[in-house]
Amino acid sequence: MASLKSEIAQASPFASLEEEALLNLLRSSDVLHRAFHRRMRDWGVTSTQYNVLRILRGAQPRGLTCAAIGSRMITAEPDITRLLGRLKKLKLVKQQRDRCDRRVVWTQISETGLELLTAMDPVIDQVPRELLGHMSKAELTDLTRLLEMVRRNQEENQVPAGKGEQQNS
Repeated sequence: MASLKSEIAQASPFASLEEEALLNLLRSSDVLHRAFHRRMRDWGVTSTQYNVLRILRGAQPRGLTCAAIGSRMITAEPDITRLLGRLKKLKLVKQQRDRCDRRVVWTQISETGLELLTAMDPVIDQVPRELLGHMSKAELTDLTRLLEMVRRNQEENQVPAGKGEQQNS
């Protein structure tokens, strides 16, 4: 495997070790995401739609609100309502308004959605081993610890929206 520098045909050195690590992380994330997405294609759902169905299967029988689904997503999805609408058209989820607060919509996985996940499970269960099985348990443990450290630092140092942006005077 070539280094990132040669993969992206970069002649000059990276500005810092942090830049090289970040770009490696982003490139690796993209490679893994595309490989996972290729596994989804046969079932006609995206990896994001699969993630929603997986979340809703775990939230049976009550289901979840849009906000609760959004908070559990692996990747941020800016328009959960539209995503759920597409899944509803595919008859993979069902929705109903809350009896006490009509503004709240509960989403549950449908029987069709459960059947789809059951068909997908054997293949999807193999994907982590296919993509990361070449690594030792110690390497996987270290990778997990390091990635959690990156996320924890971002959560602790997150700047509120609008702060830290340059103001035009």
